[in-house]
Amino acid sequence: MVVIDLWNAGEQRPVETLSGGESFLVSLSLALALSELSSGRKRLESLFLDEGFGTLDSETPDAALNALESLRLSGRTSGVISHIDQLTRRIPVRIDVKRTGVGTSTIHVKG
Repeated sequence: MVVIDLWNAGEQRPVETLSGGESFLVSLSLALALSELSSGRKRLESLFLDEGFGTLDSETPDAALNALESLRLSGRTSGVISHIDQLTRRIPVRIDVKRTGVGTSTIHVKG
């Protein structure tokens, strides 16, 4: 599999050459595209992301969150697991889990 790097004159790059942030964006793009392709057969209602945002540069999380927001506006659900405060503040409904001791946590639903 190769990625066509439009930011680098359309260069074809093997996926092994992608940075962590680039790999995350490619994975997110594939998930969103597969979601759209499957909508004619069976609609995928949910997408869950476990971390990944920490590998992105400072501007790119906005683009990824905008894509997730478009899912929400189309009636789909996305779940994001993240430890990045600037990112979690943009998510309208959150479940915050805080460790309170060895093997114990508290949960707060916000939004």
